[in-house]
Amino acid sequence: MAAGGQVLVFLVLLAKTLLPCGSVIINSCSSTAEQLCDFVCDCSDCSDENQCGYLRGSAVLGTPFTCDFEDGDCGWQDVGTSTYRWVRGQASLARWGTGPHSDHTVGTDLGSFLVTVSPPAKTVATAWLRSPEMQEAAATCEIRAWYHLSGSCEGTQGLNEMEQPVLRLDVAYRDEVVGLWQNPERSSKGWHQLVAYLGRITGQFQLIFSLTQPPACGAEVALDDIIFRNCGLPGPGQQDCGAQESRCSRGSCVAQHRLCDGTDDCGDGWDEDTTRCKSFTNCSFERHLCNWEAEPGPPSWDRNTSLNLGTLYGFPTRDHSTNSRAGFFLHVNSAPNMGPSGTAQLSSPTFQATNSCSLVLYCHLHGSANSNLSIFYVTNSTKQLVRERTGDMGSCWFRERVNFSVTEAFKVLIEGVAGNGGTVAIDDLILSPGCVKEQGKSPVTLPSQAGASPCAAGEVACDSGGCIAAELACDFNNTCTDGSDEKHCGATTFESGAGGWHDVSVGHLRWGLQRLAEPNTFLTGSFLALQEGEGQMVSAAKARTPLLGPSGPTCTMEMSYLIQSGPQGFLAVRILDHTTGTTQLAWHTQGRGVTAGEHVRVPLGERSWPFQVELLALVDLQGSASVGVDNVTFEQCYLGVVAPSAAELTCSFERDMCGWYQDQSSDFKWVHNMGQGQGSDHTTGSGYFLSVDPSALWSRGQQAQLITSRQDPAAAPRCLSFWYLLAGPQIGTLNLKLQPEGEEETVLWTCRGTQGSIWHRAWATLPATGQKPYRVAFEVLRDGFLGDVGLDDLALTAGPCGAELSCSFEAEGCGLAASGQGTWQRQSNGTGTTAGPAADHTTGTAAGHYMVVSTGRDSLPAGHRAVLTSQPYQPSVPAQCLAFWYQLSARTPGSLGVFVEQSGVRRKVLSVSTMEGSGWHRGHGTIQPDGDWQHATLPRWCSRQWELGVTMGTLRWTTCTCQTEPALSQHPVTSSRICAAGAAPRTPTCTALPGAGRAGSL
Repeated sequence: MAAGGQVLVFLVLLAKTLLPCGSVIINSCSSTAEQLCDFVCDCSDCSDENQCGYLRGSAVLGTPFTCDFEDGDCGWQDVGTSTYRWVRGQASLARWGTGPHSDHTVGTDLGSFLVTVSPPAKTVATAWLRSPEMQEAAATCEIRAWYHLSGSCEGTQGLNEMEQPVLRLDVAYRDEVVGLWQNPERSSKGWHQLVAYLGRITGQFQLIFSLTQPPACGAEVALDDIIFRNCGLPGPGQQDCGAQESRCSRGSCVAQHRLCDGTDDCGDGWDEDTTRCKSFTNCSFERHLCNWEAEPGPPSWDRNTSLNLGTLYGFPTRDHSTNSRAGFFLHVNSAPNMGPSGTAQLSSPTFQATNSCSLVLYCHLHGSANSNLSIFYVTNSTKQLVRERTGDMGSCWFRERVNFSVTEAFKVLIEGVAGNGGTVAIDDLILSPGCVKEQGKSPVTLPSQAGASPCAAGEVACDSGGCIAAELACDFNNTCTDGSDEKHCGATTFESGAGGWHDVSVGHLRWGLQRLAEPNTFLTGSFLALQEGEGQMVSAAKARTPLLGPSGPTCTMEMSYLIQSGPQGFLAVRILDHTTGTTQLAWHTQGRGVTAGEHVRVPLGERSWPFQVELLALVDLQGSASVGVDNVTFEQCYLGVVAPSAAELTCSFERDMCGWYQDQSSDFKWVHNMGQGQGSDHTTGSGYFLSVDPSALWSRGQQAQLITSRQDPAAAPRCLSFWYLLAGPQIGTLNLKLQPEGEEETVLWTCRGTQGSIWHRAWATLPATGQKPYRVAFEVLRDGFLGDVGLDDLALTAGPCGAELSCSFEAEGCGLAASGQGTWQRQSNGTGTTAGPAADHTTGTAAGHYMVVSTGRDSLPAGHRAVLTSQPYQPSVPAQCLAFWYQLSARTPGSLGVFVEQSGVRRKVLSVSTMEGSGWHRGHGTIQPDGDWQHATLPRWCSRQWELGVTMGTLRWTTCTCQTEPALSQHPVTSSRICAAGAAPRTPTCTALPGAGRAGSL
């Protein structure tokens, strides 16, 4: 906390010494200074709102008041005092894994962002970034930005939180600096969105981003797409306000139930004027608890300020009343790794029976998915729950309103439970004039709290009795004998309640239960519906499940939905993983102007840690728009479930994906489709295949992985063949990997770079795994953003694949073993200085690879041989043609021989000993084996010479006898490729063998 305090002190100095900023704003309509950078376009071209930390809009994103850094820095300035600074930059494809691989705006290496550079190596360092002056933020103001935090801090595990990189967003105004947002302690690779709420700010202010890291950390952060939403004060509205509205002094209209609710909705304070609101009772806790009473703890509601609490993640960074670190509020918190806090209680005085009493309060739940705030009314006979909020709502104060209609004297009871590492806080409790204290009668007595749980810490109770470990609840498997541990976990028809779903909205929309007025195809009885909310923000409504899982790769959520909205409305499903700090979009649909609905399957996939499913929706309820969700189920989600198709690795993808699944933790996705720009499938030319398009909008990362379920141990090797497509200048790498349980994964086959827009066949042996279960995975690692990958017609057969039938030497030696006196080696002439051919035969470039042996005196003395031997072949036809390309040195080269070995007997097939020029020449010979056999290429020394002697390029087996071929060019260029087992150019007289090899491709 001391280090955090130092950060804030420095921010205060920045605010005092560096204002005003020097941004230049071109003001075409001569707006006054008070009209500049206030989130309202006063000029017709909105030029008064440029270079304000935002531009008037983003041409790429189509959002107003946005800085995407494509056309400049929007007025943001580095204000550090050392070499550690912020600069505007772009992604580098040469630095995959060490920084952003793309910007966030356009998703490629061509987009721009701000990034930190040059941190000092031996001291704690902070990079500072400050906005221009802005002014007059509305209470609804929301800031969204995308950040990419990369790098690692070596040797800092187990130290306090300041030993990890900390990214903060603060606001400086009124000679004070207030925290708005801080990055979570856990975060994964890639771009993440931050959301911060300013609250109502009068006058001028500036925003400050800071990244602080310990010595030798090497972290860097990039910022992109900073968007300001609903930040401008409301302007004059329509001529007449509605019957349930009042006119503000600024000319806008405000709903009457928003008067005196603690939020400046008008923008000029008219709706919160003390004279107008004198009949309301507001307790801001600035001096005391007013007439509210905190029940003795532990735990208890404690009165405190952000200034005293410090900057730990989860704590409020300010109060709501004054928007200041020095303002007071009530809170209950739980330290990390200490479990829930227990229940803290706050009670009101006794009120008379009423039907017009309402309570408005501002709530803050942050840091834990299990925190809970409950509001009851209590009479001498009942304790009735009227509102409950559960979960992590983010670092903000949000408004909640509860109306009471009670026929006898009552008290309001507010209970808070802070989840592990979280905080629950409340401020500004506002009672309406209808809440009248009971006089002259005995006060209502609070019921005693429930007795101690029969279960130990870290356990939950079953309805039938007994306890189970908490992590076994909502894991998609009935552990309690009555199944009560899975009763409120999100699978529900909503007929008996929310089924575990809880609303976590902070805006004008929320999710709630609703009865169906008229039957329809998709909703029945009760369902989860979008309703008007009490929050002051203008944001999407959110509902979440409890923590679920872990889950297996077949896990799917099914639901029915109905949406009636214009194209601006949407419904989405997201997955939140608090362990890795990731939020993934799993499914979404947009409004189409008409009522639309269906029953959908949303793949959730394998999740190694507990996660939450979130429903996200936004429509305009003022019209006829609506959204409903019903009949939610989770199918085949238990980690131990085995799907009927789990072992189906042979697949044409015509019906489904068989036993293959999308790895949901991947950065981008495999898609089961019929082309969509990637061409035809391999099976029929018009069917289905799997494809990856790295340029798709969701492609923000480097990896896409296709995996199998957990496979039973393999006692014997098997051969997996498949057809693949790699096309495009930046397509990257396709890998086939074996993942034995508990061991490091192994790459069985790899292919990198474009192979042209045609299908190629490849194969690899899946080795025996002994007693270990395993998985198989296809992985795409992209090098850029231009290209397509396809996969089709997978076939798994018993036994190992045979030896390779073609080889270009681009990735490896393809199983050819060198022996003898001299040494065959694989090389290229990329530097232009290597002894050997200037270009290979496959690609015709200096970057291509070939096999070479030196025939110098010290390498291969006269009479000695250098041998290159293949793996055993299993011929399927009586005669086959072996073809290869070779070069011999310019002087006396010796000889190059090809032999076949069967049953220990070696027979010569071909011998070359004459010089035919310096180019590549084709050699070939017909092989007529009798059973299993091997072939070996044997360069033989005949007389001494001092130069490189023998070079061999691409070789290939075909299914016919060899024939004399017409002369070919010295450097026939095929499509550029780097494969573990490539193919030579097809010849006009032979057909490619469709059989399998040990590990190769055609």
